[in-house]
Amino acid sequence: MPKVKTNSGAKKRFVLTGTGKVVRRHAYHSHILTKKTKKQKRNLDHVAIVDKTNVKQIRELLCLR
Repeated sequence: MPKVKTNSGAKKRFVLTGTGKVVRRHAYHSHILTKKTKKQKRNLDHVAIVDKTNVKQIRELLCLR
């Protein structure tokens, strides 16, 4: 049986923490930053924990069953 490949897009976007949680970056922080306030850009800079409804799907994309 062939090896199961990790989804390339998912491995660039998600990271697992030491406790097994899945972490993601916020959207809207890559371009057109001039019209966004300092507060908005600062809050988008932090990482966020993926919602529990999506964790199973992401773990399958990362080949972590």
